[in-house]
Amino acid sequence: MGGDSQNQMIAVPAGRVTLSDRRTQRSWPVEVTPFRLSAFPVTQEWYAEVTGERPSTAGGDRLPVEGVSWWDAVRFCNALSRRAGLAPAYHLRSDSETPDWDTSADGYRLPTEAEWEHACRAGGTGPRYGPLDEIAWYRANSDDRIHPVGAKQPNAWGVYDMLGNAWDWCWDLYDPEVYGSYRVLRGGGWSDEHWSCRASVRRRSHPTFRIDDVGFRVARNTP
Repeated sequence: MGGDSQNQMIAVPAGRVTLSDRRTQRSWPVEVTPFRLSAFPVTQEWYAEVTGERPSTAGGDRLPVEGVSWWDAVRFCNALSRRAGLAPAYHLRSDSETPDWDTSADGYRLPTEAEWEHACRAGGTGPRYGPLDEIAWYRANSDDRIHPVGAKQPNAWGVYDMLGNAWDWCWDLYDPEVYGSYRVLRGGGWSDEHWSCRASVRRRSHPTFRIDDVGFRVARNTP
């Protein structure tokens, strides 16, 4: 992986995905329109280029940025959009108010969890897009540390590290009636057991939460 490959965006086709929640035993279908998703999680190098900040616990340009909150990820998306001359997707008022998402904007944004799962599955129906040791860093093979992006095999659509290494923030509220402003996390991380590294697993956290196995990747509407 070299040059600007860290910024590569993959065209994800339209499709239908059925989300499920083990806690509530609920499932619901979602239609996904075409969009673009970053081939890799946002790296520390990319994050520093845009924000001037290096918040991560482990240092390394090609490591996924971690120790970033949902709010940090949203601000990065807007800063990246402005840098590229694109319309920011989010209107930010304050950290206590949910931002407005302009769904027509051509700028960068977080994927919805339906988009995330659809992109993770890449047309497949199984819990993973390949043998776990070949596609993901998780507790059994990570040596208790995060790893550079792109070192494992991608899925069929060319997206790397969808499972393991670092959890991805998604746009969605997890369950506002029960958990208020908590946002969805997807994908599993380097310290998680194998059962957390599946396409369907949902986790939640407060949007101000920062920890060393949570990062994000960016999406854009298809031009």
